[in-house]
Amino acid sequence: MLRAITTDMSKRNAMLVLIALVVMMAVGVVAWILRPVGVVGFELRAAPLVRTLQFSARVSALSRVDVGSTITGRVLRVLVKEGDVVKKGDALLVLETDELKAAVLQAQANEQLAAAKLTGLRSTGRSAVQSTVTQAESVLFAAQADLQRTQKLVAQGFLSEARLDEVQRAVAVAQAQVTGAQAQMSANADQGTDIAQAQAQLVSAKSATTAAKARLAQAAISAPADAKVIDRLVEPGQIVQAGRALLSLTTQNAPLLTALVDERYLEQLQLGQNAAVLADAYPGQRFTAKVAAISPLVDAQRGAIEVKFAVTGKAPAFLREDMTLSVEVETAKRERALVLPVNALRSKDTLKNDHPNTSTVYVAQNGRVHVRPVKLGLRTLNAVEVLDGLQAGDVVIVGTSPDADSKVRVKIDNTIHDQLTASGLKTKGEDAGTAMTNAMGR
Repeated sequence: MLRAITTDMSKRNAMLVLIALVVMMAVGVVAWILRPVGVVGFELRAAPLVRTLQFSARVSALSRVDVGSTITGRVLRVLVKEGDVVKKGDALLVLETDELKAAVLQAQANEQLAAAKLTGLRSTGRSAVQSTVTQAESVLFAAQADLQRTQKLVAQGFLSEARLDEVQRAVAVAQAQVTGAQAQMSANADQGTDIAQAQAQLVSAKSATTAAKARLAQAAISAPADAKVIDRLVEPGQIVQAGRALLSLTTQNAPLLTALVDERYLEQLQLGQNAAVLADAYPGQRFTAKVAAISPLVDAQRGAIEVKFAVTGKAPAFLREDMTLSVEVETAKRERALVLPVNALRSKDTLKNDHPNTSTVYVAQNGRVHVRPVKLGLRTLNAVEVLDGLQAGDVVIVGTSPDADSKVRVKIDNTIHDQLTASGLKTKGEDAGTAMTNAMGR
């Protein structure tokens, strides 16, 4: 009997223990289900926000000049090599000049001959013409006197009519000689035709001398401006033709950087915007530029716009023609803005819209999740400006989150601020090409 009672008590105790265990497990399950969920929070605060675009660009000279010869000749000396920096007027190459010098001497001799002829016409030529006129006038005077005597003698019957005809012819010839001599004297005057012709010949001879000297000067080819030699296409001994490029130069003005930018970002670009520039080969030497020109045409095949940048300040010495660079253009900036990471936005439509105006976020308040509608402003690749709906100090949940009104345990991670405001172009530890790829469309 006693053993039966003991057995019943043991069963009853075991049942109580089992019930207690079930209750404890149920309480544990409920507690597990109702426990606060751990989430990552972001404490909203004001910070600078900069929107940038990044893309590759190439160096292009403001002016590229192909220097050639204006005459045909044999190259005597080439005085520069690729990479040389020259000043305006510096000699670049010289052609052979023997034939050109001979042409100058011949032209000078012709000029002297024309000058001597003009001088002769104005001095001894005028004297000779004057003597001819005087002589012709004397002959005419004698012929006229003879004509008068002959006419009297014919009238008296001492001479025949034939004799009178001869004397009259002699007078006519003398008169013609006087007229010719006077015409020659007029031609030898300062405004006369002979003097004018001689003057024209002298001018022509002087022009020929000038042309010959100019051709001789063209045998020495000089730099048209301060420039750098980028290509040498000729060597001594070569015969070159007029118009053929012999050397290629780039002017030493500030170079331009040319980039093709996706037409989707055209709205963000404006003339005068500042840009940071970096070359892979010189990652520690960032320099600055400005948007100098935006093409009015779209490349239909690439769907891109050509944008040119002018280097501000002194251009780095390491720049080379056609060098590839990474450019980051500052397209918009807020000195102080409430900045959210993009992954804190909850509206699915926001992610599909390139220019969202509104969205919703989850805010952790009093240990629970609350839904807040927000009005958005400037947006970058990683961050967005909040115009309305939140204030500084609010804790916004980023990443995954339970539904609204759920209990949460928030872990604040304010290192996100640094990630949102960091520039895409790195000067150390990351090459410019990688930075450009990662930050395209900021």
